[in-house]
Amino acid sequence: MSTPSQIDNHGHAAVDDHHHHADAASHGTFKSYMTGFVLSVVLTAIPFWLVMGHVFESGVVTAVLVMAFALVQIVVHMVYFLHLDTRSEGGWNMMALIFTVVIVLIALTGSLWVMYHLNANMMPMSPEMMKNMP
Repeated sequence: MSTPSQIDNHGHAAVDDHHHHADAASHGTFKSYMTGFVLSVVLTAIPFWLVMGHVFESGVVTAVLVMAFALVQIVVHMVYFLHLDTRSEGGWNMMALIFTVVIVLIALTGSLWVMYHLNANMMPMSPEMMKNMP
């Protein structure tokens, strides 16, 4: 129960803000948010340019580069916007990073595997067959 000196004017128990902001370094600054934003825009624009500009003849090279940029962008978002690093919360943030990377790798490889096998196992259609489709 709170003592009268710990109750504010609205009847709520006063909270010691010193404990809640002890690791203020983990909170983002305007500069860190802008850095994350600029990196995110660059990491989106480069893959867009790679795909739309047909920079590489091979679609596989383009796809690998786009996925690499996507992985880097995930890390940028986790560091600059979610403030995950190895120092805070006793390493639990590192566990969250590792878990996220594992889930993303499973999702990416599974999606590529399914798309490849759908493409390889679908019945090919000639242009004449496509014209007769409803």
